[in-house]
Amino acid sequence: MFNSNGVYLSVIIPAYNEEKKLPKTLKEIDKYLTSQRFKTEYEIIVVNDGSKDKTAKVVEDLKSEIKNLRLIDNKKNRGKGVVVRQGMLEAKGEYRIFTDADNSTSIDQIEEMWPFFKEGYGIVIGSRDVEGAVLNPPQNLIRRFVGEGFKILRKLILGLWEIEDTQCGFKCFSKRAAENIFPRCKIDKFAFDPEILILAQKMGYKIKEIPVYWKNDPESKVKFKSVIKMAIDLLKIRWNIITKKYVQ
Repeated sequence: MFNSNGVYLSVIIPAYNEEKKLPKTLKEIDKYLTSQRFKTEYEIIVVNDGSKDKTAKVVEDLKSEIKNLRLIDNKKNRGKGVVVRQGMLEAKGEYRIFTDADNSTSIDQIEEMWPFFKEGYGIVIGSRDVEGAVLNPPQNLIRRFVGEGFKILRKLILGLWEIEDTQCGFKCFSKRAAENIFPRCKIDKFAFDPEILILAQKMGYKIKEIPVYWKNDPESKVKFKSVIKMAIDLLKIRWNIITKKYVQ
């Protein structure tokens, strides 16, 4: 059943300096969605996070080819958490998924999510760390070490013991869950994922973690400065919980 806007699925893509990768990703997503049962009842929203390249222009140029494509063009870089939040709240879909601009997780994997929404889950998230997940190629030793270290730290600070991978950029929400959770979020950078999930858990939403096929970028470098900032954000989230800053 569609809402009054006639939008069944919103696909939100946060983008920062993605002019080279976006065209292929957008075309592949559009090709898949136009072949589905909801056909035109979808939208693709690219939220530009103050890119310094031609990300915004690339999206504008593709609007004539992809009719359900929208652009939210922020002139300043504010962080992935900000633009995901913005896209989720401006979306109109009964279901709203955010995914990465490099198409690491292909959109067709959303098919594995639908059964869980029918079972009453409000949020279904992709995972690289549960049984059945495939990383191609596998992550190198350093990235695995950093990833496991962050996971342990995140569990110790926030809990979320039952969730193995909070950082996979492939998460889908019901309209109700998105509109209840995202207005409460306060973390602007990459630690926004754990914040979303801990808020969802505290609000009583059922969360399902499913394995995905992940196209791993071997050239991606671990930035230890970013890891430290994420750890600080985890402490901020814990403090926000203690001081009841999420209560509205």
